[in-house]
Amino acid sequence: MTRQSRFTAACVPWGDAFEGPIQAGGHYLPVLQHGETLYVSGQVPRVGSTVVVTGRVGSDTSLDQARTGAQISILRALALLARHLGSLDDLAQVLRVTVYVQCSDDFTQHSEVADAASDLLFDILGDAGRHTRTSVGVRQLPKNASVEIDLIAACNPPPPRLEMPGG
Repeated sequence: MTRQSRFTAACVPWGDAFEGPIQAGGHYLPVLQHGETLYVSGQVPRVGSTVVVTGRVGSDTSLDQARTGAQISILRALALLARHLGSLDDLAQVLRVTVYVQCSDDFTQHSEVADAASDLLFDILGDAGRHTRTSVGVRQLPKNASVEIDLIAACNPPPPRLEMPGG
């Protein structure tokens, strides 16, 4: 099974393969490539036009709901990478993931929220989904989202160009 097919299968429970527009809400890019490094802007758990996991984790939202939000957010990031590269099979490695959790003052399970995204990356990408990570608690996120995730990845270098004799 290819990475792309594992990604598509992981999207089935949400009834959305995230094929529609995933657009930036301002003057920034959803994905920026510099050389072989790819930077993905923060993704919230939006399905269609609705942020489906909102509120402070630990008071308004449960740990399990936040983990679901992390999974949706990472699927959106992967959808952007797939669209940018043409296929997740052209992704060399996820390098870094940052998980922001909107949470109550006494919530301390940020890493458990982030684990849901990390596990899904590994399930879809295999060893290319292993990454460094930071998870932090924050007071507020855009659209009252419970989770926001950004990531940095590397793509495979383009194949060498063959020089034709005499040309």
